[in-house]
Amino acid sequence: MDEAFWDSSALVPLCITEKATIAAQTLSAMYDMAVWWSAPVEMRGAFARLFRMRLLTLTGQVEAQVTLDRMRRVWHEVYPSEQLREQAERLVERFPLKAADAQQLAAAMTWCLNRPRGRVFISGDTQLLDAARQLGFQAIEP
Repeated sequence: MDEAFWDSSALVPLCITEKATIAAQTLSAMYDMAVWWSAPVEMRGAFARLFRMRLLTLTGQVEAQVTLDRMRRVWHEVYPSEQLREQAERLVERFPLKAADAQQLAAAMTWCLNRPRGRVFISGDTQLLDAARQLGFQAIEP
């Protein structure tokens, strides 16, 4: 199976039921996951935010965390480095991205050895997808 880079916004629908869940599940059957090191922090933050907003029950939050832990056992994680941070710094200057999104995109560039042509980048964030497309990724929204 081919590997794609998954932004945390595309991983959350695999852990909780939302609009993008079916599309994300379809993509997860097509692509193995390469994931930025801090994606689990972002994901758990999303679960907690949904719980605080009463859009996710306590049971739903626990189930989401269990699913996240199961996914972590099989994905390929891109770890922090000086080069990755420098690339993220350049990306926030080039594109209208938040710092965490620039780190996600820099991790994707690290994952593909700075050769994004023909590589798949999956995200639920429109600005991040646009930046990934401009860098040469095949950008897919679940």
